[in-house]
Amino acid sequence: MTQGLTTVAYIAAGVLFILSLGGLSSQESARRGNLYGALGILLAIGATAARMSGGYPLLAGVVVVGALIGATLAARVAMTSMPELVAILHSFVGAAAVLVGFATYLAPGQALTGVEHTIHQVEIFIGVFVGAVTFTGSVIAFAKLRGSLSGSPLLLPGRHVINLLIVAASGYLLWRFLAVSEPLGLMSLGIMTALACVLGVHLVVAIGGADMPVVVSMLNSYSGWAAAAAGFMLSNDLLIITGALVGSSGAILSYIMCRAMNRSIASVIFGGFGAAEGAAPTHGAAPVGEPTPLTADEVAELMAEARSVVIVPGYGMAVAQAQHPLFEVTKLLRARGAEVRFAIHPVAGRLPGHMNVLLAEAKVPYDIVLEMDEINADFPETDVVLVIGANDIVNPGALSDAASPIYGMPVLEVWRSKVTVVMKRSMASGYAGVDNPLFYMEDTRMLFGDAKKNVDAILTALRERGRAAEAA
Repeated sequence: MTQGLTTVAYIAAGVLFILSLGGLSSQESARRGNLYGALGILLAIGATAARMSGGYPLLAGVVVVGALIGATLAARVAMTSMPELVAILHSFVGAAAVLVGFATYLAPGQALTGVEHTIHQVEIFIGVFVGAVTFTGSVIAFAKLRGSLSGSPLLLPGRHVINLLIVAASGYLLWRFLAVSEPLGLMSLGIMTALACVLGVHLVVAIGGADMPVVVSMLNSYSGWAAAAAGFMLSNDLLIITGALVGSSGAILSYIMCRAMNRSIASVIFGGFGAAEGAAPTHGAAPVGEPTPLTADEVAELMAEARSVVIVPGYGMAVAQAQHPLFEVTKLLRARGAEVRFAIHPVAGRLPGHMNVLLAEAKVPYDIVLEMDEINADFPETDVVLVIGANDIVNPGALSDAASPIYGMPVLEVWRSKVTVVMKRSMASGYAGVDNPLFYMEDTRMLFGDAKKNVDAILTALRERGRAAEAA
């Protein structure tokens, strides 16, 4: 393939990637957006392969093995494991950037001189640095999301000074890297890579569980910039464009999510920025009162008599895979004339858009799935709110308890409804590690047990009430 045709193919692939991002901006067009992205990837791989002068058997083998691994993972992974899968995939991009950097540095026959050579060396150094931070940071995020590491932040004394010292040492190593010839600079590059790996670990371990959805989004941005850096090292325009698209879109999403959580984006990027040095995370005031339990039949009775119902899904719904029978409950209630809507918090679950995907999988209509800002004002006129496996996103302490680690985070104000039913396995705290005063409020009822079994029981009770009404 000539250089001109390759350029045209790369432009077409870049346009497809832009259309993909546009399609992913809404649920209705998300499927089309994914299709555009897949077509863009196929076109990019084909155009890149056509430029090669040999090595096709090796390329084909690598592509086939990678495709088989990816297809197997996609087929087997549960939606509950999707956040950690995304995190570990980000680590692959970071590792690839590191390997590309070392391979480019060691590649023979580079004819660059003067300023061009210096710029190329800086590209390699920065690309490896960003890739190493992305790699280890993503591995730690994967471990936290999977539960292998505690979700509580690890706040070391002087952690910001440690971070600054690592960055300063990397700057010195860059100077040394540029001051020597290629083989001799390998030591500086290797030491910097080790320091960057430590920095990636340190940045993410200092971030608490409540901020993990934002961390996943930020790591997505980092992986994009790492890919763009690899594009500069390889002189590949499409890789630069694609990396810039992913990096900028991830950064914008992170900013939007930080605003939704009333968090400073600097506090997420730099790991607990603003918290006391070495301090243990606070847990807020202890709730007062006793929870009021009830049965699935009693919940079904409440919902059958309600004219307005709001359902708030959380990670517990994802774990139990309760979204399918929940939609059957929704259809029954709507057939009886009740208004049923779903309320989605921007960081519900452990991945941006996690709950939206689950509900779309269950065929829930998009027009009854509303964001927090669209529905919060409607809670006082709501008869029943059903909270399924959510905790931190419905915690009133976020608005009233200054000692709470989630204080200041906008939440779904479900306690303003007439009755709030919270479905949980136990009284355990949420991912942020804080208790929830909502569970002890006068108008709150607790339905304990597995979410899917309880929703199935509610569905059965509603159907029996319907048959009894028809018989009468």
